[in-house]
Amino acid sequence: MKLLIDTNIFLEIILDQEKASDAKTLLTKADEHTFFISDYSLHSIGLLLFRQKLHDIFWQFVKDMMLNAGITAISLYTEDMEDVIDAARRFGLDFDDAYQYVVAGKYGLTIVSFDGDFDRTELGRKIPSQILGD
Repeated sequence: MKLLIDTNIFLEIILDQEKASDAKTLLTKADEHTFFISDYSLHSIGLLLFRQKLHDIFWQFVKDMMLNAGITAISLYTEDMEDVIDAARRFGLDFDDAYQYVVAGKYGLTIVSFDGDFDRTELGRKIPSQILGD
């Protein structure tokens, strides 16, 4: 399965939060799934960690997830921004969720997120335990 991993999945792991175990387990399934991260998620994680002066944690994340585990970063283009705006209006999404939604649709990916806002869209979302149970 081709999966778009939302920002909050990575942050669960980085910040060692309540659902980190499920998120980590999912990311060990690279032999069963192909993982993607949007450029928006990558930059958001960098922004958060830089604000906390955790530059080395960000570089470790990039090395572990992208360089070593092979998670692919994907982007939208200027002409896709109209679709982001449309998704935000249609589903009541904020910018980051609308961006993720359009990325998933454009590249044919399943969204993996703890954010229930995606449930208002026709793409929906899965949480890690749903993927692990498949």
